[in-house]
Amino acid sequence: MHISSLPGKYGIGNLGRPARDFADKLAEMGMAAWQVLPVGPTDFFNSPYASLSAFAGNPSFIDPETLFDDGLITREELRACEVDSPYSADYAAVHEWLMPTLKKAFARADRELREKVAAFAAENDWLPDYALFRALREKTGLPWQQWNDGLRLREPKALKKALAELSDEVEFYCFVQYEFFSQWDALKNYANSVGVSIIGDMPIYLNLDSADVWAAPSLFSLSSDLRQKTCAGVPPDYFCEDGQKWGNPLYDWKAMKKDSYSWWIRRIRHSLRLYDAVRIDHFRGFSSYWEVPVNKSARYGKWRKGPGLDLWRAVEKAIPHAAIIAEDLGAEDEAVPKLLRDTGFPGMSVMQFAFIDSGDNIHLPHNYTKNTVAYTGTHDNNTMVGWLWEADEGSRRYALDYCGFNGDWGQGGAQSPVIKSVIRTLWRSGAVLTVVQLQDLCGYGGDARMNRPGVAEGNWSFRATKEAIDSIDAAFIRGITELYRRNNPLIKEN
Repeated sequence: MHISSLPGKYGIGNLGRPARDFADKLAEMGMAAWQVLPVGPTDFFNSPYASLSAFAGNPSFIDPETLFDDGLITREELRACEVDSPYSADYAAVHEWLMPTLKKAFARADRELREKVAAFAAENDWLPDYALFRALREKTGLPWQQWNDGLRLREPKALKKALAELSDEVEFYCFVQYEFFSQWDALKNYANSVGVSIIGDMPIYLNLDSADVWAAPSLFSLSSDLRQKTCAGVPPDYFCEDGQKWGNPLYDWKAMKKDSYSWWIRRIRHSLRLYDAVRIDHFRGFSSYWEVPVNKSARYGKWRKGPGLDLWRAVEKAIPHAAIIAEDLGAEDEAVPKLLRDTGFPGMSVMQFAFIDSGDNIHLPHNYTKNTVAYTGTHDNNTMVGWLWEADEGSRRYALDYCGFNGDWGQGGAQSPVIKSVIRTLWRSGAVLTVVQLQDLCGYGGDARMNRPGVAEGNWSFRATKEAIDSIDAAFIRGITELYRRNNPLIKEN
């Protein structure tokens, strides 16, 4: 369940009290972990997988009640943040109040708080570039590729001038990140204190219009004038018959190798400061990646060789035993499973994929190896109730028989007997960790789906109400969690 899906009265889930209440609910259910989607600042379509930074946090997740409690906004200003949108994230309404409210909070920051912000910026080497990037985007209203040559090419004289002219704006964006990370740390510490680890998610790629690409263009596959000739994507697959053209810039792996992959080491170290463990999306891209010409569809892409084990040897040397989950879905060649075996990272299985063909495929729970993280479905899948309704009769019948269910498969809700049967079947598998979508715990249908891959609009908006979360059958989940010995905490004692 993503942060944006939490309940609350400010138009989107945030890092405040409802997040701590959800951690309490997980503890009540005997759950060991809470997996979230990427928490970086998002693009126009609000996708967590298209971020303006590999390091920054999403300002939309800052809790305005905490700002009020800290004396940074008034009660009237707090009330102005309220948005009546309990079932979906109202991004447009949030954008109306967010930055004006944060700027009012910043204007009231005293010397002590500003000194803390300055110290935070000094401790995080990514932040000065990010803050200047955001200040310049706000001033120009343009992506960095359209800035004047001095700024676009990061000429020292132009950067010095911009920093002098935009010093207040740069400090503001540092303040925003300080607030985000302060609130994030408070939530993570609370979740850990009740026995719940937080598993994060790292997109493999970044937006072209991101602080990271602007700050270090030599690490990305760009032309001499910093334009794209190729971009990231995937070939035709189960989700999209034409493939997917993501548009993200690809990495220049040769350039990254020259300094022993220091950017990736910084990124992973930062993620493991945010989370107890991190899932890396599209892990197969490290083995080989789909290179798509920017002027053609994804059908015309080509496979290119990635850095493979060389990268992960450097990571292991710098960060021994990094807690990483590899999203290896869709890998059809032997190179990706071999890379997983060599790294030791657990891969993924998705139960919904088990029933789309008649073979004994790897997503059937009886085939899960120990070193697997298994899901009912991910953010890219339908809900289980939605899948059952949309599946063909043969696939649905096989799924029901596999789970030993003979009742009314169409019944949804938190007491849905078919969903309980599905979750029980997943829990009794041999996977080291099993994950269920919040929507499945609530027995929701396809209208509660988080994302439809390849569709740009209408995604990422699902929210759960407090009443829905309270309705989850905690006793059932705790019972099967204890029965199948899944109540071992992921947080290890030192």
